Amino acid sequence: MRNHLPSMMSLRAFEAAARHLSFTRAAIELNLTQTAISHQIKNLEDLLRVKLFVRNANMIALTEAGEIYLRSVRNAIMEISAATDRATDQSDENMLTVQCLGLFAVKRLLPHLHDFRAQHPAISLKLRTIQAFENNFHHDFDVAIWHGAGGWAGMTAERLADEEVFPVCSPGLLAAGPPLKSPGDLERHTIIRTASTILRDEWPFWLETAKTNEMQFRSEITCDYMITSLQAAIDGLGVTLGRSGVVGPDLAAGRLIEPFSIRARSMFAYHVVWPARSSDMRKVQVFKNWLVKRVSDALQSDLS
Repeated sequence: MRNHLPSMMSLRAFEAAARHLSFTRAAIELNLTQTAISHQIKNLEDLLRVKLFVRNANMIALTEAGEIYLRSVRNAIMEISAATDRATDQSDENMLTVQCLGLFAVKRLLPHLHDFRAQHPAISLKLRTIQAFENNFHHDFDVAIWHGAGGWAGMTAERLADEEVFPVCSPGLLAAGPPLKSPGDLERHTIIRTASTILRDEWPFWLETAKTNEMQFRSEITCDYMITSLQAAIDGLGVTLGRSGVVGPDLAAGRLIEPFSIRARSMFAYHVVWPARSSDMRKVQVFKNWLVKRVSDALQSDLS
């Protein structure tokens, strides 16, 4: 069994060169010379006993072996980088790492964050955005903002506000027609769904509330994330199901409108969440208290 491992510099040089398909650009990124990049790649190829690049004149391309190796190397570099960030953050008492779903960060957190910074200038913030929950995502945060029913193992969660779901669309779509005077008119519009194989959206629950649960949508666009669905609605592609937890700013700005006065109580809500190790951190409690007061009040005001 071979017991030699490549150096981190060789792996970084390989990943950068593979990403740019250029030794020159990899050298600029890593602040090295092109000769140094070539040397690192040659050392790596000698160690692996396989060619990673095909060199033709001034162009390079990955070999099949290089493409396969790149996938593992890139994942390993990202894991090491994330682990290094976590270790560094834990050594800084003034650094608060906040994990937040990207849509909530853009629509709700960032517009208010200047207030937190003004009140607590000594606390440095690191915002880690995620798009969806995965079984293997790291709890590399001091405090987080998650969406769901609550009850996450190993976490303390405090609900920020109840949530309602309701159809929204762009003013332009409504002006162009067909009309949207009653829920039955949705049959003549494209419906934008937010769904995956595992997680379905709450359109069926809203239709039940609107007493139109027998309706079949004739035209659909399905997006994997709500941020995409909302933007599709803003761009006039159809009608989507908005959540009061995030759609309020778009309604207030007139980018979206609510054609009906029918809302359904959502099964889910946004929560501020923290692991047991963060419970005694003053910076976590300061952020949590601010979030509940400032952002939770804004969420409550958008409920019908």
